[in-house]
Amino acid sequence: MNDTYENPLITRYSGKKMSSLFSDNNKFGLWRQLWIALAESEKELGLNITDEQLNDMRKYVSDINYDVAARFEKEFRHDVMAHIHAFGEQAQSAKSIIHLGATSCFVTDNADMIIYRDALLLVKSQLVAVMDKLVDFCIKYKDLPTLGFTHFQPAQLTTVGKRASLWLQDLELDYHNLSGIIDSLKLRGVKGTTGTQASFLSLFDNDASKVAKLEELLVTKMGFKEAYKVTGQTYPRKVDYSILSTLSAIAQSAYKFAGDLRLLQSMKEVEEPFGKSQIGSSAMAYKRNPMQSERICGLARFVISLPMNEAMTSSTQWFERTLDDSANRRITIPQAFLAIDGILRLYYNIASGLNVNKNVIIKHINDDLPFMATENILMECVKAGGNRQTLHEIIRIHSMESAKRVKEKGEDNNLISLIKADDNFKPIHKSIDSILKPENFIGLAPQQTEEYVRHIKQLLLNEPECEKFEELTK
Repeated sequence: MNDTYENPLITRYSGKKMSSLFSDNNKFGLWRQLWIALAESEKELGLNITDEQLNDMRKYVSDINYDVAARFEKEFRHDVMAHIHAFGEQAQSAKSIIHLGATSCFVTDNADMIIYRDALLLVKSQLVAVMDKLVDFCIKYKDLPTLGFTHFQPAQLTTVGKRASLWLQDLELDYHNLSGIIDSLKLRGVKGTTGTQASFLSLFDNDASKVAKLEELLVTKMGFKEAYKVTGQTYPRKVDYSILSTLSAIAQSAYKFAGDLRLLQSMKEVEEPFGKSQIGSSAMAYKRNPMQSERICGLARFVISLPMNEAMTSSTQWFERTLDDSANRRITIPQAFLAIDGILRLYYNIASGLNVNKNVIIKHINDDLPFMATENILMECVKAGGNRQTLHEIIRIHSMESAKRVKEKGEDNNLISLIKADDNFKPIHKSIDSILKPENFIGLAPQQTEEYVRHIKQLLLNEPECEKFEELTK
Protein backbone atom coordinates (compact mmCIF):
# COMPACT_ATOMS: atom_id res chain seq x y z
CA MET A 1 0.00 0.00 0.00
CA ASN A 2 2.81 2.43 0.81
CA ASP A 3 4.81 1.73 -2.33
CA THR A 4 2.39 3.35 -4.81
CA TYR A 5 1.14 6.91 -5.21
CA GLU A 6 -2.23 7.67 -3.65
CA ASN A 7 -4.17 10.80 -4.51
CA PRO A 8 -4.07 13.16 -1.50
CA LEU A 9 -7.48 14.51 -2.48
CA ILE A 10 -8.76 11.13 -1.29
CA THR A 11 -6.35 10.39 1.52
CA ARG A 12 -6.07 13.87 3.07
CA TYR A 13 -8.63 16.40 1.93
CA SER A 14 -12.05 15.18 0.77
CA GLY A 15 -14.73 13.44 2.80
CA LYS A 16 -16.06 9.92 2.37
CA LYS A 17 -19.39 11.04 0.98
CA MET A 18 -17.89 12.95 -1.95
CA SER A 19 -15.32 10.23 -2.55
CA SER A 20 -18.04 7.59 -2.66
CA LEU A 21 -19.93 9.49 -5.37
CA PHE A 22 -16.94 9.04 -7.68
CA SER A 23 -16.24 5.46 -6.61
CA ASP A 24 -16.36 2.46 -8.90
CA ASN A 25 -19.25 1.04 -6.89
CA ASN A 26 -21.35 4.12 -7.57
CA LYS A 27 -20.35 4.47 -11.23
CA PHE A 28 -20.77 0.85 -12.27
CA GLY A 29 -23.85 0.51 -10.09
CA LEU A 30 -25.36 3.40 -12.06
CA TRP A 31 -24.42 1.70 -15.31
CA ARG A 32 -26.41 -1.33 -14.23
CA GLN A 33 -29.32 0.82 -13.08
CA LEU A 34 -29.34 2.47 -16.51
CA TRP A 35 -29.30 -0.88 -18.30
CA ILE A 36 -32.20 -2.05 -16.14
CA ALA A 37 -34.17 1.17 -16.70
CA LEU A 38 -33.55 0.87 -20.45
CA ALA A 39 -34.74 -2.74 -20.54
CA GLU A 40 -37.79 -1.93 -18.40
CA SER A 41 -38.74 0.93 -20.70
CA GLU A 42 -38.22 -1.16 -23.83
CA LYS A 43 -40.44 -3.88 -22.35
CA GLU A 44 -43.13 -1.34 -21.49
CA LEU A 45 -43.10 -0.22 -25.12
CA GLY A 46 -43.59 -3.75 -26.45
CA LEU A 47 -40.16 -5.29 -26.99
CA ASN A 48 -39.78 -8.98 -26.21
CA ILE A 49 -38.16 -8.66 -22.78
CA THR A 50 -39.39 -10.87 -19.94
CA ASP A 51 -39.93 -10.26 -16.24
CA GLU A 52 -37.47 -13.09 -15.61
CA GLN A 53 -34.76 -11.20 -17.48
CA LEU A 54 -35.47 -7.97 -15.61
CA ASN A 55 -35.50 -9.72 -12.24
CA ASP A 56 -32.23 -11.44 -13.10
CA MET A 57 -30.66 -8.03 -13.83
CA ARG A 58 -32.08 -6.45 -10.67
CA LYS A 59 -30.63 -9.27 -8.59
CA TYR A 60 -27.09 -8.26 -9.50
CA VAL A 61 -27.44 -4.48 -9.70
CA SER A 62 -25.06 -3.92 -6.77
CA ASP A 63 -23.14 -7.20 -6.90
CA ILE A 64 -20.49 -6.15 -9.38
CA ASN A 65 -18.09 -8.90 -10.39
CA TYR A 66 -15.01 -6.73 -10.83
CA ASP A 67 -12.65 -9.62 -11.42
CA VAL A 68 -14.69 -10.81 -14.40
CA ALA A 69 -14.97 -7.27 -15.76
CA ALA A 70 -11.19 -6.85 -15.46
CA ARG A 71 -10.64 -10.08 -17.36
CA PHE A 72 -12.95 -8.99 -20.18
CA GLU A 73 -11.44 -5.49 -20.34
CA LYS A 74 -7.98 -6.97 -20.72
CA GLU A 75 -9.34 -8.96 -23.65
CA PHE A 76 -11.59 -6.31 -25.28
CA ARG A 77 -9.71 -3.14 -24.28
CA HIS A 78 -13.17 -1.58 -23.85
CA ASP A 79 -14.56 -0.88 -20.39
CA VAL A 80 -18.25 -0.71 -21.31
CA MET A 81 -18.17 -3.97 -23.26
CA ALA A 82 -16.28 -5.59 -20.42
CA HIS A 83 -19.01 -4.65 -17.94
CA ILE A 84 -21.79 -5.70 -20.33
CA HIS A 85 -20.25 -9.16 -20.54
CA ALA A 86 -19.55 -9.28 -16.78
CA PHE A 87 -23.18 -8.35 -16.05
CA GLY A 88 -24.32 -10.94 -18.55
CA GLU A 89 -22.33 -13.69 -16.88
CA GLN A 90 -24.32 -13.03 -13.71
CA ALA A 91 -27.74 -12.25 -15.19
CA GLN A 92 -27.55 -15.12 -17.68
CA SER A 93 -31.14 -14.95 -18.87
CA ALA A 94 -30.75 -11.26 -19.70
CA LYS A 95 -27.41 -11.52 -21.49
CA SER A 96 -28.99 -11.02 -24.92
CA ILE A 97 -30.91 -7.83 -24.07
CA ILE A 98 -28.45 -5.90 -21.88
CA HIS A 99 -27.52 -2.60 -23.59
CA LEU A 100 -30.09 -3.24 -26.36
CA GLY A 101 -29.89 -0.45 -28.96
CA ALA A 102 -27.50 1.62 -26.87
CA THR A 103 -24.01 3.01 -27.39
CA SER A 104 -21.32 3.23 -24.72
CA CYS A 105 -22.17 6.83 -23.91
CA PHE A 106 -25.64 5.73 -22.91
CA VAL A 107 -24.16 4.48 -19.66
CA THR A 108 -21.02 6.61 -19.36
CA ASP A 109 -22.59 10.02 -20.04
CA ASN A 110 -25.89 9.43 -18.29
CA ALA A 111 -24.14 8.00 -15.24
CA ASP A 112 -21.67 10.89 -15.19
CA MET A 113 -24.52 13.41 -15.25
CA ILE A 114 -26.21 11.67 -12.32
CA ILE A 115 -22.94 11.69 -10.37
CA TYR A 116 -22.31 15.36 -11.12
CA ARG A 117 -25.84 16.30 -10.08
CA ASP A 118 -25.47 14.44 -6.78
CA ALA A 119 -22.03 15.95 -6.20
CA LEU A 120 -23.33 19.46 -6.92
CA LEU A 121 -26.18 18.92 -4.47
CA LEU A 122 -23.66 17.89 -1.83
CA VAL A 123 -21.57 20.99 -2.57
CA LYS A 124 -24.69 23.13 -2.26
CA SER A 125 -25.49 21.67 1.16
CA GLN A 126 -21.93 22.33 2.29
CA LEU A 127 -22.02 25.87 0.93
CA VAL A 128 -25.27 26.57 2.80
CA ALA A 129 -23.72 25.25 6.01
CA VAL A 130 -20.73 27.58 5.63
CA MET A 131 -23.02 30.52 4.87
CA ASP A 132 -24.98 29.77 8.03
CA LYS A 133 -21.80 29.96 10.12
CA LEU A 134 -20.79 33.26 8.52
CA VAL A 135 -24.26 34.65 9.24
CA ASP A 136 -23.67 34.02 12.95
CA PHE A 137 -20.24 35.66 12.78
CA CYS A 138 -21.57 38.71 10.92
CA ILE A 139 -24.25 39.35 13.53
CA LYS A 140 -21.94 38.77 16.49
CA TYR A 141 -19.41 41.34 15.27
CA LYS A 142 -21.58 43.75 13.28
CA ASP A 143 -20.82 46.61 15.72
CA LEU A 144 -17.12 45.95 16.35
CA PRO A 145 -15.10 48.68 14.57
CA THR A 146 -11.96 47.69 12.73
CA LEU A 147 -9.58 49.30 10.29
CA GLY A 148 -10.74 49.03 6.72
CA PHE A 149 -8.05 48.65 4.09
CA THR A 150 -7.67 49.65 0.47
CA HIS A 151 -4.43 48.67 -1.28
CA PHE A 152 -3.67 47.02 2.11
CA GLN A 153 -3.25 50.53 3.50
CA PRO A 154 -5.44 51.76 6.37
CA ALA A 155 -8.54 53.50 5.03
CA GLN A 156 -11.84 54.36 6.69
CA LEU A 157 -13.14 52.16 9.49
CA THR A 158 -15.58 49.33 8.90
CA THR A 159 -16.72 46.61 11.29
CA VAL A 160 -15.58 43.02 11.67
CA GLY A 161 -19.10 41.82 10.87
CA LYS A 162 -19.42 44.06 7.81
CA ARG A 163 -16.15 42.72 6.42
CA ALA A 164 -17.43 39.16 6.94
CA SER A 165 -20.60 40.09 5.05
CA LEU A 166 -18.40 40.56 1.97
CA TRP A 167 -17.22 36.96 2.32
CA LEU A 168 -20.83 35.91 2.76
CA GLN A 169 -21.94 37.82 -0.32
CA ASP A 170 -19.34 36.03 -2.44
CA LEU A 171 -20.86 32.74 -1.30
CA GLU A 172 -24.36 34.00 -2.07
CA LEU A 173 -23.31 34.63 -5.67
CA ASP A 174 -21.89 31.11 -5.76
CA TYR A 175 -25.13 29.76 -4.28
CA HIS A 176 -27.15 31.26 -7.13
CA ASN A 177 -24.69 29.97 -9.75
CA LEU A 178 -24.79 26.54 -8.15
CA SER A 179 -28.59 26.48 -8.02
CA GLY A 180 -28.72 27.50 -11.66
CA ILE A 181 -26.36 24.82 -12.91
CA ILE A 182 -28.14 22.13 -10.88
CA ASP A 183 -31.51 23.15 -12.31
CA SER A 184 -30.13 23.18 -15.85
CA LEU A 185 -28.66 19.67 -15.84
CA LYS A 186 -30.20 17.13 -18.20
CA LEU A 187 -29.45 13.53 -19.06
CA ARG A 188 -27.93 12.59 -22.40
CA GLY A 189 -30.92 10.31 -22.73
CA VAL A 190 -31.43 7.59 -25.33
CA LYS A 191 -29.77 8.94 -28.45
CA GLY A 192 -27.81 6.13 -30.10
CA THR A 193 -24.37 6.19 -31.65
CA THR A 194 -24.27 9.63 -33.27
CA GLY A 195 -27.33 11.11 -31.60
CA THR A 196 -29.83 10.24 -34.36
CA GLN A 197 -31.60 7.47 -32.40
CA ALA A 198 -31.38 5.30 -35.52
CA SER A 199 -30.82 2.06 -33.59
CA PHE A 200 -33.89 2.64 -31.43
CA LEU A 201 -35.97 3.63 -34.43
CA SER A 202 -35.05 0.28 -35.97
CA LEU A 203 -35.94 -1.56 -32.73
CA PHE A 204 -39.43 -0.05 -32.78
CA ASP A 205 -40.07 -0.60 -36.50
CA ASN A 206 -39.72 3.07 -37.41
CA ASP A 207 -42.23 4.21 -34.79
CA ALA A 208 -40.75 7.59 -33.80
CA SER A 209 -43.36 8.13 -31.08
CA LYS A 210 -42.12 5.04 -29.25
CA VAL A 211 -38.52 6.25 -29.48
CA ALA A 212 -39.59 9.56 -27.92
CA LYS A 213 -41.53 7.70 -25.23
CA LEU A 214 -38.54 5.46 -24.54
CA GLU A 215 -36.39 8.47 -23.73
CA GLU A 216 -39.13 10.01 -21.59
CA LEU A 217 -39.51 6.79 -19.58
CA LEU A 218 -35.76 6.38 -19.10
CA VAL A 219 -35.23 9.98 -18.01
CA THR A 220 -38.06 9.77 -15.48
CA LYS A 221 -36.85 6.46 -14.06
CA MET A 222 -33.41 8.00 -13.47
CA GLY A 223 -34.82 10.98 -11.59
CA PHE A 224 -34.46 13.74 -14.19
CA LYS A 225 -37.02 15.97 -15.88
CA GLU A 226 -35.60 15.93 -19.39
CA ALA A 227 -32.76 15.02 -21.71
CA TYR A 228 -30.82 17.29 -24.04
CA LYS A 229 -32.90 17.84 -27.17
CA VAL A 230 -30.04 17.01 -29.51
CA THR A 231 -26.64 15.43 -28.95
CA GLY A 232 -23.82 13.87 -30.89
CA GLN A 233 -22.47 10.75 -29.28
CA THR A 234 -22.05 12.63 -25.98
CA TYR A 235 -23.91 15.30 -24.09
CA PRO A 236 -22.44 18.76 -24.87
CA ARG A 237 -19.02 19.03 -23.28
CA LYS A 238 -19.73 22.71 -22.65
CA VAL A 239 -21.72 21.41 -19.68
CA ASP A 240 -18.50 20.20 -18.09
CA TYR A 241 -17.01 23.66 -18.56
CA SER A 242 -20.04 25.23 -16.87
CA ILE A 243 -19.81 22.83 -13.94
CA LEU A 244 -16.12 23.46 -13.38
CA SER A 245 -16.60 27.21 -13.78
CA THR A 246 -19.16 27.06 -10.98
CA LEU A 247 -16.73 25.12 -8.78
CA SER A 248 -13.97 27.56 -9.72
CA ALA A 249 -16.13 30.47 -8.56
CA ILE A 250 -16.59 28.79 -5.16
CA ALA A 251 -12.83 28.26 -4.97
CA GLN A 252 -12.28 31.95 -5.75
CA SER A 253 -14.59 32.96 -2.89
CA ALA A 254 -12.85 30.58 -0.50
CA TYR A 255 -9.44 31.88 -1.56
CA LYS A 256 -10.55 35.48 -0.93
CA PHE A 257 -11.76 34.55 2.56
CA ALA A 258 -8.66 32.52 3.40
CA GLY A 259 -6.32 35.16 1.96
CA ASP A 260 -7.95 37.88 4.06
CA LEU A 261 -7.73 35.69 7.13
CA ARG A 262 -4.04 34.97 6.56
CA LEU A 263 -3.39 38.72 6.55
CA LEU A 264 -5.58 39.26 9.63
CA GLN A 265 -3.81 36.46 11.46
CA SER A 266 -0.44 38.04 10.68
CA MET A 267 -1.83 41.23 12.22
CA LYS A 268 -3.10 39.15 15.18
CA GLU A 269 -6.60 40.58 14.77
CA VAL A 270 -8.57 37.49 13.71
CA GLU A 271 -7.25 33.93 13.81
CA GLU A 272 -8.38 30.57 12.60
CA PRO A 273 -8.99 27.83 15.20
CA PHE A 274 -5.81 26.38 16.67
CA GLY A 275 -5.84 23.03 18.46
CA LYS A 276 -4.57 22.71 22.01
CA SER A 277 -1.78 20.36 20.90
CA GLN A 278 -1.37 21.75 17.38
CA ILE A 279 2.19 22.48 16.24
CA GLY A 280 2.76 25.53 14.06
CA SER A 281 6.35 24.83 13.12
CA SER A 282 8.82 22.01 13.64
CA ALA A 283 11.54 24.58 14.37
CA MET A 284 9.76 27.63 15.79
CA ALA A 285 7.66 26.39 18.69
CA TYR A 286 5.95 29.76 19.22
CA LYS A 287 4.45 29.93 15.73
CA ARG A 288 0.73 29.83 15.07
CA ASN A 289 0.56 29.45 11.31
CA PRO A 290 -2.81 29.82 9.48
CA MET A 291 -2.47 26.26 8.22
CA GLN A 292 -6.10 25.66 7.31
CA SER A 293 -6.39 28.93 5.43
CA GLU A 294 -3.19 28.20 3.53
CA ARG A 295 -4.54 24.78 2.63
CA ILE A 296 -7.73 26.36 1.31
CA CYS A 297 -5.63 28.64 -0.91
CA GLY A 298 -3.53 25.74 -2.17
CA LEU A 299 -6.56 23.63 -3.09
CA ALA A 300 -8.41 26.65 -4.48
CA ARG A 301 -5.60 27.49 -6.91
CA PHE A 302 -5.95 23.98 -8.31
CA VAL A 303 -9.72 24.24 -8.82
CA ILE A 304 -9.50 27.76 -10.25
CA SER A 305 -7.13 26.45 -12.94
CA LEU A 306 -9.41 23.65 -14.18
CA PRO A 307 -12.12 25.38 -16.27
CA MET A 308 -9.55 26.18 -18.96
CA ASN A 309 -8.92 22.45 -19.30
CA GLU A 310 -12.61 21.78 -19.94
CA ALA A 311 -12.82 24.76 -22.29
CA MET A 312 -10.17 23.11 -24.44
CA THR A 313 -11.96 19.76 -24.23
CA SER A 314 -15.26 21.33 -25.31
CA SER A 315 -13.72 23.24 -28.20
CA THR A 316 -11.79 20.28 -29.63
CA GLN A 317 -14.64 17.73 -29.89
CA TRP A 318 -14.64 16.86 -33.59
CA PHE A 319 -18.06 16.57 -35.22
CA GLU A 320 -20.20 14.09 -33.23
CA ARG A 321 -17.42 13.13 -30.80
CA THR A 322 -13.78 12.22 -30.33
CA LEU A 323 -12.32 10.17 -27.52
CA ASP A 324 -9.59 12.53 -26.35
CA ASP A 325 -12.04 13.82 -23.75
CA SER A 326 -12.33 10.53 -21.89
CA ALA A 327 -9.02 10.17 -20.07
CA ASN A 328 -8.95 13.90 -19.39
CA ARG A 329 -12.45 14.01 -17.85
CA ARG A 330 -11.73 10.99 -15.63
CA ILE A 331 -9.06 13.11 -13.94
CA THR A 332 -10.21 16.72 -13.99
CA ILE A 333 -13.88 16.56 -13.04
CA PRO A 334 -13.72 14.17 -10.08
CA GLN A 335 -10.66 15.96 -8.71
CA ALA A 336 -12.40 19.34 -8.98
CA PHE A 337 -15.26 18.04 -6.83
CA LEU A 338 -12.93 16.34 -4.35
CA ALA A 339 -10.91 19.54 -3.96
CA ILE A 340 -14.03 21.69 -3.48
CA ASP A 341 -15.21 19.22 -0.88
CA GLY A 342 -11.92 19.64 0.96
CA ILE A 343 -12.09 23.43 0.63
CA LEU A 344 -15.60 23.68 2.06
CA ARG A 345 -14.77 21.32 4.91
CA LEU A 346 -11.88 23.60 5.86
CA TYR A 347 -13.97 26.74 5.37
CA TYR A 348 -16.69 25.39 7.64
CA ASN A 349 -14.22 24.44 10.34
CA ILE A 350 -12.58 27.87 10.27
CA ALA A 351 -15.87 29.79 10.18
CA SER A 352 -17.10 27.74 13.16
CA GLY A 353 -14.23 28.81 15.40
CA LEU A 354 -12.79 32.16 14.35
CA ASN A 355 -10.96 33.93 17.19
CA VAL A 356 -11.38 37.71 17.26
CA ASN A 357 -8.76 39.58 19.30
CA LYS A 358 -10.69 42.74 20.17
CA ASN A 359 -7.88 44.48 22.06
CA VAL A 360 -5.46 44.11 19.16
CA ILE A 361 -8.08 45.54 16.81
CA ILE A 362 -8.61 48.52 19.14
CA LYS A 363 -4.84 49.10 19.35
CA HIS A 364 -4.56 49.20 15.57
CA ILE A 365 -7.49 51.60 15.37
CA ASN A 366 -5.87 53.89 17.92
CA ASP A 367 -2.66 53.89 15.90
CA ASP A 368 -4.37 55.25 12.79
CA LEU A 369 -7.62 56.85 13.85
CA PRO A 370 -6.01 60.20 14.77
CA PHE A 371 -5.07 60.70 11.12
CA MET A 372 -8.53 59.63 9.92
CA ALA A 373 -10.22 61.93 12.46
CA THR A 374 -8.47 65.09 11.30
CA GLU A 375 -11.21 65.98 8.82
CA ASN A 376 -13.87 65.64 11.54
CA ILE A 377 -11.76 67.76 13.90
CA LEU A 378 -11.27 70.35 11.18
CA MET A 379 -15.01 70.56 10.48
CA GLU A 380 -15.88 70.97 14.16
CA CYS A 381 -13.32 73.79 14.50
CA VAL A 382 -14.73 75.58 11.45
CA LYS A 383 -18.21 75.30 12.99
CA ALA A 384 -16.77 76.98 16.11
CA GLY A 385 -15.55 79.93 13.99
CA GLY A 386 -12.09 78.83 12.84
CA ASN A 387 -10.52 79.40 9.42
CA ARG A 388 -10.46 76.17 7.41
CA GLN A 389 -7.31 76.89 5.39
CA THR A 390 -5.32 78.00 8.41
CA LEU A 391 -6.42 75.03 10.50
CA HIS A 392 -5.78 72.64 7.61
CA GLU A 393 -2.15 73.77 7.38
CA ILE A 394 -1.66 73.46 11.16
CA ILE A 395 -3.11 69.91 11.12
CA ARG A 396 -0.85 69.03 8.18
CA ILE A 397 2.23 70.16 10.09
CA HIS A 398 1.20 68.26 13.24
CA SER A 399 0.42 65.18 11.15
CA MET A 400 3.83 65.19 9.49
CA GLU A 401 5.52 65.54 12.87
CA SER A 402 3.50 62.71 14.37
CA ALA A 403 4.04 60.45 11.33
CA LYS A 404 7.79 61.02 11.56
CA ARG A 405 7.69 60.06 15.24
CA VAL A 406 5.82 56.82 14.38
CA LYS A 407 7.90 55.83 11.36
CA GLU A 408 11.40 56.91 12.35
CA LYS A 409 11.32 56.41 16.11
CA GLY A 410 8.75 53.64 16.39
CA GLU A 411 6.84 55.61 19.01
CA ASP A 412 3.09 56.00 19.50
CA ASN A 413 0.99 58.32 17.39
CA ASN A 414 0.81 61.60 19.36
CA LEU A 415 -1.20 63.66 16.87
CA ILE A 416 -4.15 64.14 19.22
CA SER A 417 -1.84 65.26 22.03
CA LEU A 418 -0.35 67.87 19.68
CA ILE A 419 -3.81 69.11 18.71
CA LYS A 420 -4.95 69.24 22.34
CA ALA A 421 -1.89 71.33 23.19
CA ASP A 422 -2.51 73.77 20.34
CA ASP A 423 -4.64 76.80 21.25
CA ASN A 424 -5.83 77.07 17.66
CA PHE A 425 -8.07 74.07 18.48
CA LYS A 426 -9.08 75.30 21.94
CA PRO A 427 -12.83 75.55 21.08
CA ILE A 428 -13.03 71.70 20.65
CA HIS A 429 -10.43 70.49 23.16
CA LYS A 430 -13.14 69.16 25.48
CA SER A 431 -14.99 67.34 22.70
CA ILE A 432 -12.03 65.75 20.91
CA ASP A 433 -12.31 62.47 22.83
CA SER A 434 -15.97 62.09 21.87
CA ILE A 435 -15.11 62.91 18.25
CA LEU A 436 -12.52 60.12 18.32
CA LYS A 437 -14.90 57.33 19.33
CA PRO A 438 -14.45 54.61 16.67
CA GLU A 439 -18.20 54.06 16.33
CA ASN A 440 -18.42 57.57 14.87
CA PHE A 441 -16.42 56.40 11.85
CA ILE A 442 -18.17 53.17 10.81
CA GLY A 443 -21.03 54.76 8.88
CA LEU A 444 -23.92 52.35 8.23
CA ALA A 445 -21.81 49.20 8.56
CA PRO A 446 -23.91 47.67 11.39
CA GLN A 447 -27.21 48.44 9.65
CA GLN A 448 -25.94 47.18 6.30
CA THR A 449 -24.80 43.96 7.93
CA GLU A 450 -28.12 43.40 9.71
CA GLU A 451 -30.11 44.06 6.56
CA TYR A 452 -27.93 41.78 4.46
CA VAL A 453 -28.05 38.96 7.01
CA ARG A 454 -31.86 39.17 7.04
CA HIS A 455 -31.76 38.74 3.26
CA ILE A 456 -29.49 35.69 3.52
CA LYS A 457 -31.63 34.09 6.23
CA GLN A 458 -34.69 34.51 4.03
CA LEU A 459 -32.81 32.99 1.11
CA LEU A 460 -31.71 29.98 3.14
CA LEU A 461 -35.24 29.44 4.47
CA ASN A 462 -36.05 28.15 1.00
CA GLU A 463 -33.48 25.40 1.39
CA PRO A 464 -34.80 22.07 2.71
CA GLU A 465 -33.53 21.27 6.16
CA CYS A 466 -30.28 19.40 5.59
CA GLU A 467 -28.23 17.04 7.67
CA LYS A 468 -25.57 18.27 10.02
CA PHE A 469 -22.47 19.29 8.13
CA GLU A 470 -20.46 16.55 9.80
CA GLU A 471 -22.85 14.02 8.24
CA LEU A 472 -22.65 15.67 4.85
CA THR A 473 -18.88 15.33 4.71
CA LYS A 474 -18.28 11.86 6.13
